[in-house]
Amino acid sequence: TNTPELGLVPTTEPDAYGPSRNPWNPGHSTGGSSGGSAAAVASRMVAVAHAGDGGGSIRIPASECGLVGLLPSRGRHSLGPENADAWGGLVRRHVLTRTVRDSAAVLDCVHGWMPGDPYSAPTPARPFSLEVGAEPGRLRVGLLSSVADPNVMVSPECVTAVEEVGKLLESLGHDVSPADHDLFEDEQFNTELTGHFLNAFSAWTAAGVDELANYAGRPASAEGFEVGTWAIAEMGRGVSAQQFMEALGFFNRFSRRMAAWWVEGNDLLLTPTLPELPPPLGEFTAYADNPLNGLFRASPMVQFTIPFNISGQPAISLPLHLSSSGLPVGVQLVAAYGREDLLFQVGAQLEQASPWLGSRPRIVA
Repeated sequence: TNTPELGLVPTTEPDAYGPSRNPWNPGHSTGGSSGGSAAAVASRMVAVAHAGDGGGSIRIPASECGLVGLLPSRGRHSLGPENADAWGGLVRRHVLTRTVRDSAAVLDCVHGWMPGDPYSAPTPARPFSLEVGAEPGRLRVGLLSSVADPNVMVSPECVTAVEEVGKLLESLGHDVSPADHDLFEDEQFNTELTGHFLNAFSAWTAAGVDELANYAGRPASAEGFEVGTWAIAEMGRGVSAQQFMEALGFFNRFSRRMAAWWVEGNDLLLTPTLPELPPPLGEFTAYADNPLNGLFRASPMVQFTIPFNISGQPAISLPLHLSSSGLPVGVQLVAAYGREDLLFQVGAQLEQASPWLGSRPRIVA
């Protein structure tokens, strides 16, 4: 159950409890923020573990530990009774599992609306478990293996993983072609996205620090938090109300542009989950003289995941590839809002065509 402090970085190496170690190679990260859950499921301690995702925190650990990780649609399940929403709707919660079937079965148990929820996803036509093994028909799949930021290089092994899955989808009868959408190549728009996300993210962090202070019954102080957490919260305290509202407005515009690609007749988007292999432990450490090191190291890691937290769409990371060094490489499928059924159908197709349960990490319970 280990997690980075406040779930802020895509690795699980908190000062309080030390690192979660990747069962495939203990010198490497499990991802984050649900890294302890991922280590527990990958090493066969448990079959299912809770996870949350505000920027990739289900899918990143799934990719790095060889697991299935679904980000449900916004409003697919309630965050009540404690919360109405979290991080302006970016955060959703689900589980990490070893099979598509288990992910679908848990979603059947937890999806649905509670009184007071601000929004809710469309009610599924039938149980999600029945989508596992169901025929999806011939789908139109777009393949994307690069990002708009020219400073982010995608590892050749991550590109290879996506291209191999694209060929596998073609062999299963689907139409696969390069994803054609101006948003995927709009460098300026994506640069704006980074700035707006940092403003909102740091403001939410400042609010989270204050919430913990209220629980503890004493004022928050730098001594009570990791230096990276405190530095991000200090950034957030400098964000004006106008800047915060501009960020939320930008997210809405981003969502409209992203959703248009599915409206144009596409069914699924295929991407790497991550642009790189699971990194060695220690790369995200924040220091007194460089407190934002972890935040800036995280930026390239979330290029393929954060867009769908913002857009509200469901996305799933599947463990379909191993690197030449024996580390898991996840691939991501993204569907239109409310279409988890397609993700389960195609995920199960891929699981049957290229079984991954036979691949076991070095360390198992």
